[in-house]
Amino acid sequence: MNEHQRSILLHSASRFSPPPGVKLSYGTAGFRADASLLESTVFRVGILAALRHLIMASKWRTPQAECSPNTGSPFADALANAADPNTLLQLMDDFAKKENIPLEGAYGGEVLLARDTRPSGIFLAEAAKQGITSIMGVSATDMGVMTTPQLHWMVRSRNNGMEASEHYYYDQLSSSFRCLMEYIPQGNRNNNVNDKLIVDGSDGVGGEKLENLKKMLSDLSIDVRNRGDGVLNEGVGADFVQKEKVVPRGFGPVDVGFRCASLDGDADRLVYFSIQSNSNKIVLVDGDKILSLFALFIKEQLNILTEEEDGKVNKSYQARLGVVQTAYANGASTYYLKQLGLEVVFTPTGVKYLHEKASEYDIGIYFEANGHGTILFSESFLCWLEGRNNELSSTTKGSEQPKAALRLLAVSKLINQAMGDSLSGLLLVEAILKHMGWSMLKWNELYHDLPSKQLKVKVVDRTAVSTANAETVVVRPVGIQDAINAETGQCYITTVMLTLSMESHTFLVL
Repeated sequence: MNEHQRSILLHSASRFSPPPGVKLSYGTAGFRADASLLESTVFRVGILAALRHLIMASKWRTPQAECSPNTGSPFADALANAADPNTLLQLMDDFAKKENIPLEGAYGGEVLLARDTRPSGIFLAEAAKQGITSIMGVSATDMGVMTTPQLHWMVRSRNNGMEASEHYYYDQLSSSFRCLMEYIPQGNRNNNVNDKLIVDGSDGVGGEKLENLKKMLSDLSIDVRNRGDGVLNEGVGADFVQKEKVVPRGFGPVDVGFRCASLDGDADRLVYFSIQSNSNKIVLVDGDKILSLFALFIKEQLNILTEEEDGKVNKSYQARLGVVQTAYANGASTYYLKQLGLEVVFTPTGVKYLHEKASEYDIGIYFEANGHGTILFSESFLCWLEGRNNELSSTTKGSEQPKAALRLLAVSKLINQAMGDSLSGLLLVEAILKHMGWSMLKWNELYHDLPSKQLKVKVVDRTAVSTANAETVVVRPVGIQDAINAETGQCYITTVMLTLSMESHTFLVL
């Protein structure tokens, strides 16, 4: 790092001093604290984003380049908690030497940033921009107000050489949705499925963006509520609905009989529900049921695609379809998916583990019970599918096989493959329900959840407990797993989930 750049960084860092007496830690959702405490941290996260870009650029500038583990939580923690500008610069110097990346502007690049609808987003986005541009050669592009999945979608699009704009995002989702609706089986086109959907926008950015998207949809009537006139996530949103299982604010008896859905604050989670008559209780359709619906539909299309005229299976290409869950999944969903003949695997809790595992399949589907998940398609499978579609369109016109190919291609474009996206996920749910001719009741009858109970047990030292097999088995201290087995030995299907947190362990028995 030359003296000129050191001077720029020292000047910028001096404007964003960390709050005294506050130590922040990078968790699964990043840094979480009151907005008034986060300005310096977001500035330093901007620096981290720029450094990650330099790593990518130094590794042949390919979308597949891997970032070093040092750019993860330990290094992020160190940057965020550096006591003064000189300590911050020393961390960056050490990092650059270890990763063998130049800090003199040898690689140009761009970091996209966005914010949600909260007033604090304005000054936090500016802090991030200052951090990014303090690294020579790296520019910051402010995309404005976006959902988290929209921003991830745009980064992925830009890295793949595609247009990255909000309009193109809406256009791709709406056109893919129309394609799926166009190829609904003839017998299900005029079924009795109610076309109206009522959506709880969680008073976050998702409700606003769904209002924009629905203007481009002609086959679906959407009533968006809680679009920002209340407090974010207060008595509303996917997290509230999934955990409390009660009617969110803005819904009532007049909504009985309609399909309802709830987004979370930044629109990366989605759950469905229906309201019970004469009650504030709901019938919840969570992420496990969404996963099951997606898996059932994709398996059906793959079966159509690989079936020969004589009814035999074409084994020239067998796509590997995998389902990825965590131990938070209800055991009944896992059993149902396995009964379908699907490969089901578990990972530790955390989207990064789920996403990484799902990417190993031709088609990988992952979801958490809280409604966060997506579908990943490998490049090799999509290449084969494009070729297969071209072949079928010229030889088997009018049959179901070319329609199955087109449906799968539409799903690959509709679903946000960068991360869970409640807007794209919602449209895929609606298209599949219409395809199947199913009501909410029919969907919910795929299987019945096993009873579950979640409770926290506070311990002195969380590191004293270690687990294995994707957090389903306690390894240490010896004896705990034997005690759990004794208590749950009579259960039909049992999963014991142990999640480590700062103050307690969470046990979930399904």
